[in-house]
Amino acid sequence: MKKLIALVLALMMLVPAFSVADDLPVIKIGVYEPASGDSGAGGKQETLGVQYANAKTPTVEIGGTTYKVELVMADNGSSTDKAPSAAQKLVSENVSVVLGSYGSGVSIAGSDYFKDANIPAIGLTCTNPQVTAGNSHYFRVCFLDPFQGTVLANYASKELGATTVYCLGELGNDYDQGLITYFKQAFEALGGMVIVDSFPTGTADFTSYLTNATGYNADVFFCPVSIAYSTQIIQQASAQGLEIAILGGDTLDSNVVADADKGTNVKVVITTFYQEGANAEFDEGFKAWLNENPDMMTNNGGNDVISAVSVMGYDGYYVALAALQAAGSTDGAAVMAALPSVEIDGVSGHIKFDETGDAVRTSAFVKTVNNETGEWQFVTEQTVD
Repeated sequence: MKKLIALVLALMMLVPAFSVADDLPVIKIGVYEPASGDSGAGGKQETLGVQYANAKTPTVEIGGTTYKVELVMADNGSSTDKAPSAAQKLVSENVSVVLGSYGSGVSIAGSDYFKDANIPAIGLTCTNPQVTAGNSHYFRVCFLDPFQGTVLANYASKELGATTVYCLGELGNDYDQGLITYFKQAFEALGGMVIVDSFPTGTADFTSYLTNATGYNADVFFCPVSIAYSTQIIQQASAQGLEIAILGGDTLDSNVVADADKGTNVKVVITTFYQEGANAEFDEGFKAWLNENPDMMTNNGGNDVISAVSVMGYDGYYVALAALQAAGSTDGAAVMAALPSVEIDGVSGHIKFDETGDAVRTSAFVKTVNNETGEWQFVTEQTVD
């Protein structure tokens, strides 16, 4: 059955999308993502991957019936305060499965609403272990922060030669604080020193934090923060003449961040899920689709550079279709029961789930910004020994 599902999906991805008959029954997939707030830029790029997949494959056959797939959007505002109402909206719309969210904190904040409604959720890039821990209804297609933190620590120590790292995250942000914790554990195990600091939500001036890093003689400035904060940090680091590398996690993987670094002397290195150029067929198709849709191009930051989160949104959509096919039903509980056995070959690699509902991932992409061109450049694909 697994191989059959993977084959069917592979064939579906090769078939161009045609107009869908209006009289087809509709199945709804919820898209639980930030379209506003500090993580709005990343949420829009993640959503683009889902929308592109839906444009390519707008129907799915479930139990012998062909359904039109309707995407129901809910903006969680990048805020744990706004997340519950967004989750409740999707529940009220009777979606069969939910995709999202960009941001572990909002994923956790909306989780119980999906659980209580027997609606499965598939996290696309929310990497904090608490998203799936103890939750039979939440799955995800990305790697986790313990893994990512270790990859980052290894790279900082072995490749950047760092012995002291200054870490900065937003106060109360589950993603920032979680990844910093795992990085700290791994880096200290390698014999390094870690200084941890936090800034309050809404901070716009990071000069004192950059000064602190210099004062501690840090070799690396680790800031796994949102796009909105990271662009300010990069620009202010440039103005201050910071000479140490800025290290970040998957949240910094955006053309908006690369544009902020263009023309500076700041070295930015990140870990992420995908590097443009790894799958020519996807890259060409996605870029062509963006260039045909001005609104989509705007949501991608104004150019057609591919963010890894878009790839994860694309793969997550096909995981959802595979689960619906395996369930043979539009009922959320049936889809939830089918998800553990789903396997597909996605653009980001082979996807299958472990007993916790997390994707089995063994490597992460490391890339850096070319300061002259403002483009991301592949550095290495790194594993954890």
